[in-house]
Amino acid sequence: MSENAAYPMTPREIVSELDRYIVGQSDAKRAVAIALRNRWRRLQVPEELRDEIAPKNIIMIGPTGVGKTEISRRLARLAQAPFVKVEASRFTEVGYVGRDVESIIRDLCELAVDMVREEEAKKVEVKARERAEERVLDMLYQAPDASAAAEGGPVTPPEDDGTREKLRRLLRSGKLDEREVEIEPQAPQQPSPFVEVITPQNLEDVGFNLKDTLSNMFGSSREPRSQKVTVAEAMDMLAKQEAQGLIDETKVSAEAVRRVEQNGIVFVDEIDKICGRESAHGADVSREGVQRDLLPIVEGSSVKTRQGMVRTDHILFIASGAFSLSKPSDLIPEFQGRFPIRVELDALGTDDFVRILTEPQNSLTRQYVALLETEGIEIEFDESAISEIAAIAAQVNTTTENVGARRLHTIMERLLDDVSFHAPERSGTKVSIDAPYVREKLGAILEDQDLSRYIL
Repeated sequence: MSENAAYPMTPREIVSELDRYIVGQSDAKRAVAIALRNRWRRLQVPEELRDEIAPKNIIMIGPTGVGKTEISRRLARLAQAPFVKVEASRFTEVGYVGRDVESIIRDLCELAVDMVREEEAKKVEVKARERAEERVLDMLYQAPDASAAAEGGPVTPPEDDGTREKLRRLLRSGKLDEREVEIEPQAPQQPSPFVEVITPQNLEDVGFNLKDTLSNMFGSSREPRSQKVTVAEAMDMLAKQEAQGLIDETKVSAEAVRRVEQNGIVFVDEIDKICGRESAHGADVSREGVQRDLLPIVEGSSVKTRQGMVRTDHILFIASGAFSLSKPSDLIPEFQGRFPIRVELDALGTDDFVRILTEPQNSLTRQYVALLETEGIEIEFDESAISEIAAIAAQVNTTTENVGARRLHTIMERLLDDVSFHAPERSGTKVSIDAPYVREKLGAILEDQDLSRYIL
């Protein structure tokens, strides 16, 4: 897909697509839809102005479990863009032990490389399969001579008597799938050495990079051993080997860098956890430092990665946080200025839970119906059961910690615990879930507040 046709969806279409999976939160959906469309718009403006247009980064404000992460993840899927989610609280200021903020971009690049490599593998899939087929036919066709040599007999090249084409037809029809052949696994290609200066903030990456570097310098100490596999398994293994050889890794790296620079999306969760001032003490001492370390990446800088230098000027950053004990204005002014769009997500109530259980394509009720259908159990959720589950979720969120829609996962697991456990012995039965059934399974837990706090 060309750059000019990368984002043909209108903001209304983007919101409509997000509505299929996420209930409510229209303001947040509109904000991300506009941000995504603006990327396409930027590519249409004159080139001299194009690089001057910076992405309008977003801060999502709202309690946990209301859809902040899901909106960003679904947006990245719509855009087919490299996407990485990180927690701001995992990073520390330079000089403290913890993750280096530049590792965000390195992770994003690695993910983009995997995306591009997978796409390239699909493009050469037919050719790789054809080459794998020829290699398997060589193994099958030479088998009689190999056995003759093993028995001490003369080895003569086979004549072209149509046997190879007969074997090809049998191979394609699947009649040789269970026959065993002996292949020698090919060692995976190692990336070029990438040595970083070891500093306190990237100690956790040292083991990974050192292992790669030593492997590239000295090679593997263990030679790959041949193994016997079925023809079907050999076809899959050899097709992957051939595809690996057909892919131009230089082009893969270049395209990955381009996608990260032009289409990358970084979701920074728990941004409220790094709100702090220099006057803070103890655990708070590095919070403002983390903001200042993140600032160059958000503003636009060059980061060294395995694929080369990556510019972050046009990467879209979406930050989120509950801000229950702080507010966005507690962030340093420079950081605030780089997130001009603020959207507040609504807390979820009973009506929202009813919609979450019924409307999305991946709703929990549909998931459990599909899961138990594999055991021959037919589950039917009555409307009264949906309302009761939603009311219980809202009640528990009010009396304990408010974890939003995640509370539904706990309640549904507790509700269907007995059915799930005994499903293999009750295959072919039908279970109707109604309000009395819900109250029977969860009523005792709800009445005991201490038990409810731990169980639900």
